[in-house]
Amino acid sequence: MRTDTPAGTTATGTLPAREHLPVGAAGPPVLDVVIPVFNEEKDLEPCVRRLHGHLARTFPYGFRITVADNASTDRTPRVAAALAASVAEVRAFRLEQKGRGRALRAVWAASDAPVLAYMDVDLSTDLNALLPLVAPLISGHSDLAIGSRLTRSSRVVRGAKREFVSRTYNLILRGSLAARFSDAQCGFKAIRRDVAERLLPMVEDPGWFFDTELLVLAERAGLRIHEVPVDWVDDPDSTVHIVRTAVDDLKGVLRIGRALAVGALPLDRLARPFGDDPRDRRIRGVPGGLARQLVGFCAVGVLSTLCYLLLYSVFRTAAGPQTANAAALLLSAVANTAANRRLTFGVRGRDRAVRHQAQGLVVFGIGLALTSGSLAALDAAAGSPSHGTELAVLVTANLAATVLRFLLFRAWVFPDRRDLPRAGDGTESDARTTGTASDLPRAADAASDARTTGTASDVRTTGTTTGVRR
Repeated sequence: MRTDTPAGTTATGTLPAREHLPVGAAGPPVLDVVIPVFNEEKDLEPCVRRLHGHLARTFPYGFRITVADNASTDRTPRVAAALAASVAEVRAFRLEQKGRGRALRAVWAASDAPVLAYMDVDLSTDLNALLPLVAPLISGHSDLAIGSRLTRSSRVVRGAKREFVSRTYNLILRGSLAARFSDAQCGFKAIRRDVAERLLPMVEDPGWFFDTELLVLAERAGLRIHEVPVDWVDDPDSTVHIVRTAVDDLKGVLRIGRALAVGALPLDRLARPFGDDPRDRRIRGVPGGLARQLVGFCAVGVLSTLCYLLLYSVFRTAAGPQTANAAALLLSAVANTAANRRLTFGVRGRDRAVRHQAQGLVVFGIGLALTSGSLAALDAAAGSPSHGTELAVLVTANLAATVLRFLLFRAWVFPDRRDLPRAGDGTESDARTTGTASDLPRAADAASDARTTGTASDVRTTGTTTGVRR
């Protein structure tokens, strides 16, 4: 799993608030549409010319069409080069390795357009959905946009086999990864470049699962995904191997699920503050998300209490009550801290994990004092109490310790970092209000430097790159 930090970013930096993209006649094109191809010498030219004609007639901003050749062995590279030479808004990339995800990563990383999109070469999706796809990204409303063939207003023509596979796959995503987007595999997607600069280094798959991994990570990070219903006609000559692709996708689902479960992905890099609407400003002294945190804490508390009682009963068969209580409370406390860290307070990744566990053990010590004191008081009062009486006293003591644990977790172990003042500056709330966010990484500048120095060495460029429509 990729966890390396993108150039110009830090592990704790977040994305700035979304803004409407600057649009003008000068500068790079607003939209870069990538068409990944492999051995498409027959369909490539009519596809590109049709797409170019549509954009020239309907798209109000500058655009570029990039053909990303995935190590084709036929005449596809020559066709792409001829198109780049004859059409100003077309350029051609050549990659020496196959893989749609690899091609998109390379082209998107090298592009200077603020909105990056891709579509399949067969143009199965009605092109009238292209402007609605990218408009929310240009306006600053959304971070990613996808075409969906599975919404009620979509119109789709395809065989029963592909329909079954597609719907089954998306049901698996919903059940295993809690995905809320409706169509992961539609070859019609767009992303803002500032988001891609942070998100792409975390995406590992170089093939067909690239789309799903990108969307799952974006959704888990809280980014906004806009869905556009599309009209879609199946390409009967598609060369996609359904069974092999399905197996690879299932392997990818397992890999992503495992990484998310252990917190191996630094998704906090992708967090966005609210916008500049005055209603979004944070009010000092008012805790945020209290109701949600209480629900999460109670759910974790119920499970950890059951785990604690089970462990105590097991340990009590071989040890005294104090030893059994300490061992059971220690093990359940470690699990409780880890679960509350991720599920209740939304702390992702491994940053400060050891510190959180150490603070959690201090809280555990307070709970141990409460429960051990209760047992000692019970023993002094009743002499030799029954096992049921011990459990009842422990439950009561644990309820008191639970209330105290939540207060300590919220105020000390997992404080809301957005409330903390920044050194030498105002609060983050002030930064969001003024729009400066001076402490945020300059990801765009770093990516621009990387493009200037020729990153993605496995890519060769031909044709023009200055096609900006006036």
